[in-house]
Amino acid sequence: MSETQAIEQVLVLVKPDGVARGLIGQVIGRAEARGYKVARLELRQATAELLAEHYAEHAAKPFYPALVEYMTAGPVVAMVLEGAQVITAFRAMAGATDPVKAAPGTIRGDFGRDWGTGEIQNIVHASDSPESAAREIAIWFPEA
Repeated sequence: MSETQAIEQVLVLVKPDGVARGLIGQVIGRAEARGYKVARLELRQATAELLAEHYAEHAAKPFYPALVEYMTAGPVVAMVLEGAQVITAFRAMAGATDPVKAAPGTIRGDFGRDWGTGEIQNIVHASDSPESAAREIAIWFPEA
């Protein structure tokens, strides 16, 4: 007999570049095609305060002001996906952080590129661990 794997949750953000380019459906479609469930979904405008909490570990880094500017430049789709090993699977689906280095077939590899702005615009964010997922979901969906 095999053990049943625990259902995980992951926070996925379709960042402003992905929303502006009409890629929301592509991101959701890829997750659903893999059999993951969309448990929560909301289009919203990120604030500097929300991002300060979300990106707290980056606050002192030199790229942080540009990151906040990028993430507040337009609406973001925040969603919670559910499924066995969804964190690892969705991060693999997203591809490398740098879209130029992301493999074809990944979200960033297929839809991302270097726009010559000096900042990384890479379509999506996904929690990197169960602990990060719980923290990030509580930030973006405090009523959950």
